[in-house]
Amino acid sequence: MTRTHRVALAMDPVRTGGVITPALLDRLATSCIVLDPQPLQSFHDERARDVLKQTDILLTGWGCPLINREVLALAPQLKLIAHSAGTVKGFLSPEVLDAGVTVTHAAEANAVPVAEFTLAAILFANKQVFRFRDLYRADRSRQRTFPLTGQPVGNYRRTIGIVGASRIGRRVIELLEPFDFKVLLHDPYIGEHEAAVLGVESVSLDELMRRSDVVSIHAPALPSTQKMIDRRRLALMRDGTTLINTARGVIVDQDGLIDELRTGRIDAIIDVTHPEVPGADSALYDLPNVFLTPHIAGALGNERERLGEFIVEEIERYVGGRPLLSAITPSVLETMA
Repeated sequence: MTRTHRVALAMDPVRTGGVITPALLDRLATSCIVLDPQPLQSFHDERARDVLKQTDILLTGWGCPLINREVLALAPQLKLIAHSAGTVKGFLSPEVLDAGVTVTHAAEANAVPVAEFTLAAILFANKQVFRFRDLYRADRSRQRTFPLTGQPVGNYRRTIGIVGASRIGRRVIELLEPFDFKVLLHDPYIGEHEAAVLGVESVSLDELMRRSDVVSIHAPALPSTQKMIDRRRLALMRDGTTLINTARGVIVDQDGLIDELRTGRIDAIIDVTHPEVPGADSALYDLPNVFLTPHIAGALGNERERLGEFIVEEIERYVGGRPLLSAITPSVLETMA
């Protein structure tokens, strides 16, 4: 293959370790000219200006500096931005798309570990694994846990509520298919016909909150979804049910959630909060009915290489004149998490 497209990288190497491995960089070099294997961390130093003026394709990642009209002027030949992660909202100005630059991302690859995390969370929530663990640890016998084994716990014929038919939401629905679950879906853009194709029942958000044994949030963080799961809707959840949030913290009224959790009525598995790290005195760290993790549902460790593989394949598709799998349009950018 004749290499004519020139690629530069822009990301924070500390934050993106394991995404673009040496093997993937070598693979990229078979279809493109890699201008500099060292990622740009600023667009305004001498090295960056020299690299950008030659760049056709910019491979970005976490920690990429802001790309706006000023940066476009430094990169007059830029045709493609390929982001090796999910959302591009944190660094990409909408005027980049307006200028005709094609943008793609690896959100499809990042959806895989989030969906896997969610499936595990659902199965553990219905089985009340964390409650059994805590009782067993405290009692160090089966005197307190054995009587609970006859209680209505478990995964058989449970009702799972999915909030948002996003990439992740749809993948969770796929993963739930082999189980004996009834799956409800709330998404204002999904009609009954499409819901039937997905194998789920389309319902209002209030109905989903009332009927579900587990509510799992997969909606984007938009002005219209901020605190969408508010105090009133949290109160609709039945006693003994579980809320899972792997989407964005702002979608849930966090103070309202904490107040509801303090009653002990419901449980929560929370991977995202608002603010991103709760204050050191937050009740989320200590409540026994909360399983709190530090935003780890997405790609981490060796899962990151999947992001790199996906985006290198996207670049190969672009160079080969084939359609991209995850091109971002202005409408997609508007509703992106």
